[in-house]
Amino acid sequence: MRIVIASAILGLVLCVACSSSSGDAARGAGSGDVDGSSSADGGSSAVDDGAIGTGDSGAIGMGDGGPSTSDGGTTMNGFRHPGILVDREQLDFVKAKIAASAAPWKAAFDAASANHYGSLTYTAAPVPNVGCGSYSNPDIGCTAEKSDAAAAYTHALLYYFSGNAAHAQKAIEIMNAWSSVLTTHSLSNAPVQSGWVGAVFPRAAEIIRYTYNGWAPADVTRFGKMLHDAYLPFVINGARENGNWELSEIDAAIAIAVFLDDKATFDKAVAMWRKRVPAYVYLTTDGPLPVAPPAGNAVGQQQIIAFWYNQTTFTDGLAQETCRDLGHTQYGLAAIINVAETARIQGVDLYTAEAKRIAAGMEFHAKFLNGAAVPSTLCGGTLTAVTADPMWEIGFNALATRLGMPLPQTQQVITRIRPSGVDHHMEWETLTHAELGSVGIH
Repeated sequence: MRIVIASAILGLVLCVACSSSSGDAARGAGSGDVDGSSSADGGSSAVDDGAIGTGDSGAIGMGDGGPSTSDGGTTMNGFRHPGILVDREQLDFVKAKIAASAAPWKAAFDAASANHYGSLTYTAAPVPNVGCGSYSNPDIGCTAEKSDAAAAYTHALLYYFSGNAAHAQKAIEIMNAWSSVLTTHSLSNAPVQSGWVGAVFPRAAEIIRYTYNGWAPADVTRFGKMLHDAYLPFVINGARENGNWELSEIDAAIAIAVFLDDKATFDKAVAMWRKRVPAYVYLTTDGPLPVAPPAGNAVGQQQIIAFWYNQTTFTDGLAQETCRDLGHTQYGLAAIINVAETARIQGVDLYTAEAKRIAAGMEFHAKFLNGAAVPSTLCGGTLTAVTADPMWEIGFNALATRLGMPLPQTQQVITRIRPSGVDHHMEWETLTHAELGSVGIH
């Protein structure tokens, strides 16, 4: 296994002139956990043979996109920028709504502005090796890393929506602090920690890089190298653990791929998503048993039942972790939706093939978050962590607002939790995705 690091190319590949303003030229490519991980302690043993995260040139500098362009656009590898969860048209739509003090966007903006993540006095706390055990115990930079990524993304959004460059500078300060220190992740939760944070840091970086002129090219290069070296090795090959692990890792992989203009990693993440989603949310069309996970760690009837926390009755929308708790289940659902949303921006439609499955998963769990009685045939009649996480807006907009699918239970959850906040890889969804409809689609 070799990861090709061409340091000379790194400094040259960041070409401002290579970014196009033709924002509608999409890629069109085809294609707090308790669990342990066999690939977590220490280095990058999870990486496949061959160079990953390198784009087509073999260098880990970000393909052909320019760090200081203010018009976004697309790169030679066909990636649209900004293009992780949100694109330029979506950001402009929300900005206009905030300027008009329209609901629910203005309240969501005010909530983000008032939150400590949006404070201009926020200070990052990077460490060289983030060591996360089960449920982040021990916690060697785990909480700080998640918080700092959330703060960077919060400031990136606040910059774009307010025009206050101080927020852009704060986002840069946080990202530079980490990229100048972080080298790896370790201990049992390293893969999922890398998934949660690796999904969020690129969201902030993508907005700042393509809408603000003040992030130095050398710092952009170093940040991209951090994503490639300290996050991607832990997420690119998925996981044999619970589905929220692998789905969160795919969320990170596709986000990192977009920022690095790395087509190979993007395509691999899409392929992983296509295999993992049917193994996470059940539909009766799957047969009497759920689809076996792609890692092959639950292949027979008894193994699959055990993997689904001893649930023996399967119904549309049930998730692999429903009988574990609804918290981790929402982590998994959020990651499914995040990946589909980023892929959509990049010209790959993942929603259509799995719309029924995603909608069933959302509605099935939303009804219990809304207070529905738990039948005795479901998880022995008891569900735990029955609290709504801030993850429902993106999926609702995609399936209900854009595709016209009825999601009444999900809508009820959204109404209750607006404006949504921050938790792991679920961040400010009311602010970014409430009632967007088809804005940004070309």
